[in-house]
Amino acid sequence: MATQPSKSPKILNFSPVRPALRTALPGPNARRILADDARLISPSYTRPYPLVAQRGRGIFLEDVDGNLFFDFAAGIAVCSTGHCHPEVVAAMQAQAAELIHISGTDFYYPQLTELAARLSQIAPMPGPHRVHYCNSGSEAIEAAIKLARYHTKRPSILAFYGGFHGRTMGALSLTCSKAQQRRRFAPLMPGVVHAPFPNLYHRPAGTEPEQYAHDTARFIEDQIFRTELPPEECAAIVVEAFQGEGGYLPAPSAFLQELRHICDRHGILLIVDEVQSGMGRTGKWWAIEHSGVAPDMIAIAKGVASGLPLGVLLTRAYIMDWVPGSHASTFGGNPVAIAAAMATIAILEREGLTNAHEVGEHILARTYDWPQRLPLVGDVRGRGLMIGIEFVADKHTKTPATEQRDHIVEAAFEKGVLFLGCGASSLRLCPPLIVTKAQADVALDILEECIQLVASGKHKRPNWKDKAAS
Repeated sequence: MATQPSKSPKILNFSPVRPALRTALPGPNARRILADDARLISPSYTRPYPLVAQRGRGIFLEDVDGNLFFDFAAGIAVCSTGHCHPEVVAAMQAQAAELIHISGTDFYYPQLTELAARLSQIAPMPGPHRVHYCNSGSEAIEAAIKLARYHTKRPSILAFYGGFHGRTMGALSLTCSKAQQRRRFAPLMPGVVHAPFPNLYHRPAGTEPEQYAHDTARFIEDQIFRTELPPEECAAIVVEAFQGEGGYLPAPSAFLQELRHICDRHGILLIVDEVQSGMGRTGKWWAIEHSGVAPDMIAIAKGVASGLPLGVLLTRAYIMDWVPGSHASTFGGNPVAIAAAMATIAILEREGLTNAHEVGEHILARTYDWPQRLPLVGDVRGRGLMIGIEFVADKHTKTPATEQRDHIVEAAFEKGVLFLGCGASSLRLCPPLIVTKAQADVALDILEECIQLVASGKHKRPNWKDKAAS
């Protein structure tokens, strides 16, 4: 039976000051869809709770039963301007009425160069630049791998433990976040070596943060280049300036600066994955800017087009020296997606970057004492609106509290706030960049309540599978 839309689309009429739930979760319409999903959709998807979304505005999501949620996941940091920002919607509608597709790999159209020029203006490395368009972060990383090998004529790539770069075979070969993401897909792409990524919260006792970060980068030359990977065979080092799926870990400046020195000494390209951390999420256009390091390439996706599929590989111009036929993408640089990206950049430049910095500082100020004051909270870290909260079962041993983290995320959903986990036991705060301090306070109040409930043992974990089947 077809799902009936909610009778009162409240989200279109006003902005509630709190989440507003009108049914038990999941509601009756949601349960029908969940049953169909279980029968028809790939079981490889990970869904932490049974949200069945119908419409969104700003930071608000309405499900198919009329329940209103605060969205502090933003489609995994994709909806940078919030859901259905009117300027983004207008840009998409206007472009869709003129030209939807022709394929930039075979033909020319002005949107390709317009967005490329705009990205060049905000690039974190000196120009001139060149751009390759694709559809996702994984595809941007695939393009980076191929171009690095093509340009340097070297076979190997160095990436980092905890890194997530996508799930296509080349990107997956760099990904080293969770074993399940790689299980039963071997053999992966050859020529990939992984190195440690600095985690300041888990650094050895007695070590200073900056020295530890520097020494972690030095491991590459001191050990890997001596024993495993000859530096003259390394085409590129691929790193997230702010690890996402690995636990929302900012890369220390000393670490990134030493990576740049290593690359310069050995003629290696430095590729920075800004898929999740870019487009203003950390309060600057790119997370790498916090370190003062200029990369050779950056991979862009997620927040660049406010929800439309668009990936970009942005490089120093001289590096993109491959000839026609070397690489392409049928849908990459789609005119409608580019229209959304141009509107997104305008909104972020006008208000999003400043707001991300200011509201992010507000959240960090509110949560700075959580590790001392709240049970289970081991660490709070981040920049802008990319903030991670790590939960531990023991604050001395820092043992991950994975089940408790999952339970907290589920409890928050039951109270109307959407969060997502990452890493072994971290929770990420990545709301749209237009979120207000007042909205952040509501979400933090609910999150704090959920942490206390789970730590006290007074909240029972829901069994949504049984509800969905009923």
